[in-house]
Amino acid sequence: MIKPMMNPQKSLKSLPTTHIFRPGDVFVLFGELFGRGYANGLVNEARNAGMDIIGITVGRRDEHNALRPLTDEELATAEAHLGGRIINVPLMAGFDLDAPAGTPTPTDMLGSMTLKNWADVNLDWSHIDTCRALGVQRFKDAVAEVMATLDTMIPDGRNVFFAHTMAGGIPKAKVFLAIANRIYKGSGDRFMSSRQLLDSDLGKLILQNFDEVTAHTFQHLMEGSSAIRKRIEASGGEVRYSAYGYHGTEILIDGSYQWQTYTSYTQGYAKMRLERIAESAWDQGIKAVVYNCPEIRTNSSDIFVGVELPLIALLLALQKEDPNPWTQAQWQACADMLLEGCSLDDVLGKINAFNGSEVAKSFRDFAAWPMSNTAELADIMIGTSEAITKMHKDRKSLITDHLSSLVIEAVGPLMFKESSCPSGPVLWINHDIIAKQLNELHR
Repeated sequence: MIKPMMNPQKSLKSLPTTHIFRPGDVFVLFGELFGRGYANGLVNEARNAGMDIIGITVGRRDEHNALRPLTDEELATAEAHLGGRIINVPLMAGFDLDAPAGTPTPTDMLGSMTLKNWADVNLDWSHIDTCRALGVQRFKDAVAEVMATLDTMIPDGRNVFFAHTMAGGIPKAKVFLAIANRIYKGSGDRFMSSRQLLDSDLGKLILQNFDEVTAHTFQHLMEGSSAIRKRIEASGGEVRYSAYGYHGTEILIDGSYQWQTYTSYTQGYAKMRLERIAESAWDQGIKAVVYNCPEIRTNSSDIFVGVELPLIALLLALQKEDPNPWTQAQWQACADMLLEGCSLDDVLGKINAFNGSEVAKSFRDFAAWPMSNTAELADIMIGTSEAITKMHKDRKSLITDHLSSLVIEAVGPLMFKESSCPSGPVLWINHDIIAKQLNELHR
């Protein structure tokens, strides 16, 4: 496993002002645009800058799990959603559904696992290594095909922004869904240790797939686009690469910005590998940056109960950085979501109690990230999350939904502008700079 960084994180502290991208430049989304999430903010910035937007697809699986391109109808829908052209070559990352013909895929190998035996099942690692090599080669071949097409779509002298958005890698195995519900949502009798998962063969397989989807795809993107990068730079243009990371966030705790994190973030090992890939590229003169972004609620993060709790402290950051009328309007919008008799002070009181607990404090250890969960943490984190949710008028309209949209709105311009003249390969975007960006946008 990747060793965590021992040095303090490098955080973005001032609003970036450099802007090299102009109409006619090219924005490439390396990952499909789905629903709500961070990628939307970056695409909006590219659109506002007048850039030509080009996307890719991860493809779809047919009834036999074979990977296929989008149909004409699917392609038209995806291009309309993106607001640009899509190169219709399937770029599905990971190897969980890859295998030599006539042999089981890694996902097939999990089919016999149950909640009773999964921790004791030993997998055939020789076969998994074969499947992994096959999946990696499939992906690299598809990247080469995509880049050959992309090369014809980018004129000399244009600036190019490659935005990597691939993440995930959980195999679609029924047993894992049951395990995940206990690790990420379970407390009391339903609690399960994330360390138990990671020490098992199932956990080791998942970590390998996380690496391939979340981290190594960034390497394949930079290697696959090297010819385009060299041509563009030789003709006077510039090339940038960005990726989304997560490695905890600084939020306001007891009046000062302090690093904290969601636990148990099992994908953290892959996110650290992603950081190392950016650092290696940077050493080679490639402007590649991993932006470690705040916790938000997305379609994919909703499995992690409690990941949304740090978001609520954004209200405090907005107030601290600039208590203007727009900030007050955000406080009011959040207050209006609560049941009669419940107040934002009540909500913030629960957040303060959680952050001030000795259990939560013990997890604010940057050098030890990502730590495994504990029953004590699950009890207070999940309990706090559920208590705050119950204070809302509508469980489908939460304060954290509103604040997530604000974070996405701020992160887009921060990443987009900082990438023009980036200050390092791994940067943290914390609540202080988020608040400053939002206040700047809404002056």
